[in-house]
Amino acid sequence: MANFKDHFSDAPARYAEFRPTYPEALFSWLAGLCEAHEAAWDCATGSGQAAAGLAKHFKQVVATDASAEQVSHAGAPANVSFRVALAEASGLANKSIDLITVAQAAHWFDLPRFFAEAQRVLKPGGVLALWGYGRLCLPDGMDEIFQRFYEETIGPCWPPERKWIDDGYRSLDFPFTEINAPAFSINVEWNLPRLMDYLSTWSAVKRYRSDKGVDPLPAFMAELQPLWRNPESVLPLKWPLFLRIGRN
Repeated sequence: MANFKDHFSDAPARYAEFRPTYPEALFSWLAGLCEAHEAAWDCATGSGQAAAGLAKHFKQVVATDASAEQVSHAGAPANVSFRVALAEASGLANKSIDLITVAQAAHWFDLPRFFAEAQRVLKPGGVLALWGYGRLCLPDGMDEIFQRFYEETIGPCWPPERKWIDDGYRSLDFPFTEINAPAFSINVEWNLPRLMDYLSTWSAVKRYRSDKGVDPLPAFMAELQPLWRNPESVLPLKWPLFLRIGRN
């Protein structure tokens, strides 16, 4: 598994605990696009957030990730089987999968090779769903501080692939018959320390710590706290999802 860019295996338990989950409405809609519900493949599953959502709609879910550390911390219902595998070489049988999902990960792939692999394993008429989410917007005047942190403080520490997230995957060459998707979003209610826990999983935050020897989050939290007021108060936060959905 040496041929993939691994930004998350150094803290898989934090990734499993602090990354947000995806809305049930998304999985219901995706399942509705599929003619059969025998098998789904959640590619680059991480700690299994999307695989767990698929498990309610498919008889079997195969969840793969190139990181053995991520897989070791993954959890999902009993009809989900976890495997260590590259996105571009899944080991799945030809024409065996009704739905492939890739959540917040397609920008790390060798996309031409992955798309060829997806076309190989999808059944005729099977569906490929790529989605992701960018920087959430903070309320009550805090977003200007957050944008400055994102773009200036840790901006130089983002890997080049982050441009695809900021672009919402719009410029990806997507060789499938495209399906228009309704709007979906992740909605949470978090306090300020919980937001910091989530931000601690960002690859740019981890690289900032490594390169500069200091954690950027305490100073950022101190900037936000006067506007957040009570840091233990929960606020509604929202990430709009962007999606590229296609049929084989």
